[in-house]
Amino acid sequence: MNTFKSTLLAAAASTLIAGTAHAEITIAVAGPMTGQYASFGEQMQRGAEMAVADINAAGGVLGQQLKLNIGDDACDPKQAVAVANKFASDGVTFVAGHFCSGSSIPASAVYEEEGIVQISPASTNPKLTEEGGDNVFRTCGRDDQQGLVAGNFLADNYGSKKIAVLHDKTAYGKGLADETKAQLNKRGVKEVMYEAYTAGEKDYSALVSKMKGAGVDVMYLGGYHTEGGLMIRQAREQGYNVLMVSGDALVTDEFWKITGPAGEGTLMTFSPDPRKNPVAAPVVAKFKAQNYEPEGYTLYTYGAIQAWAQAVAKAGSADTDAVIKALRGNKFSTVLGEIGFDGKGDVTAPGYVFYKWSNGTYDYL
Repeated sequence: MNTFKSTLLAAAASTLIAGTAHAEITIAVAGPMTGQYASFGEQMQRGAEMAVADINAAGGVLGQQLKLNIGDDACDPKQAVAVANKFASDGVTFVAGHFCSGSSIPASAVYEEEGIVQISPASTNPKLTEEGGDNVFRTCGRDDQQGLVAGNFLADNYGSKKIAVLHDKTAYGKGLADETKAQLNKRGVKEVMYEAYTAGEKDYSALVSKMKGAGVDVMYLGGYHTEGGLMIRQAREQGYNVLMVSGDALVTDEFWKITGPAGEGTLMTFSPDPRKNPVAAPVVAKFKAQNYEPEGYTLYTYGAIQAWAQAVAKAGSADTDAVIKALRGNKFSTVLGEIGFDGKGDVTAPGYVFYKWSNGTYDYL
């Protein structure tokens, strides 16, 4: 942590609070607000806006109202760094973000340098907290945890079948695929195909045909809902009934909009659905009153902001170092349930479970 900059930020904040009765604390949310993964950006923005509105209605943080900045990184690493630098120049003290690991990891270096606390609701690559500074946290799980669950599931249920492991070359997709493959291999199951594909294309029929020709029964996808949806739809168009198994990037209704009935039976891992947690019921009801379903990372973003706000309250200060100490040393009551963070900044909460897509919705397997 850059202690000098952190001290300057704290001093500036103290001066502002002392001199202005209605001072604000500026925080931010960052994710893919545009582009092919914009559905996840919307989840994060909705969660952040609701959290800020609820906290402000309850009196704010340290008697100060929160002001929310929104950053669009489009899941592009260079754009994520630009967003992070813009946040720093805007005096942001905390960021709920980013979504893609490939954005969170380079942005985290800026936040560390500028003394900004980062809590990602969605970036699952282990490198984020393994290699990031002490200012980095996440409310979601990690790919090595997710890959362990997925690898064991595949070995237990499809160990005698032909399995293909695919990835999109991104930090998230390849990381998840490799963790799943490692556990699968550890269990004595060898995939018949390990293949990379290019995200953003529209036609994956050649890859589908290659899997069909190899007799692949199960395809494990390390990637996002857009490409996964196209692959499974194109497989069905070829009369190919391969089972698709994937990770948490399929937790969006956009997946079914792409696949239609072709997505029936698709399996994926995700953390326990916070919408089913009784403590989240009042917040879920408020979202539904707005005709919005708080799926995926909506509540994980809301919970990230709750945890930060409670840490500030416990520290009695928005000073970065004080907030980091509070985040690592306490438990927080959130829409995700009671959570805490370990020494690396990873959330201490229940791990991954399996979901199944059926008739346009997903639920526990």
